[in-house]
Amino acid sequence: MTLPHPNTDQISLPIVLGVLGDPTRLAIVRYLASKQGVPLNCSQFLNFGSKTNLSYHLAKLREAGVTRAEVAGTNRMISLRRADLDARFPGLLDSVIAAAGDDPALPAVGSHDIEVHA
Repeated sequence: MTLPHPNTDQISLPIVLGVLGDPTRLAIVRYLASKQGVPLNCSQFLNFGSKTNLSYHLAKLREAGVTRAEVAGTNRMISLRRADLDARFPGLLDSVIAAAGDDPALPAVGSHDIEVHA
């Protein structure tokens, strides 16, 4: 089973910015960026909300082209599409992550889990 993802040239700036405007989704992206390209299992995002809520947010990120979700048995491995986003909108992802900084409005996993490498 494969999930639909937009091609790099189909990634739209207004859609990406709209998706990243949600605090939970922005926190997910910051967390993924801190893991430097290592795909994460969906269960590693449970501190950001309920399973149903996370499923919704992860789908929105995938549909916008911000993340890639690969099916691995009963798991979905989520990774940040950094190369695609950097090719389409150079510097955008780093700028958004840096601007988010330690915004108290963003859900936190724990200070030991979030390391932003911008």
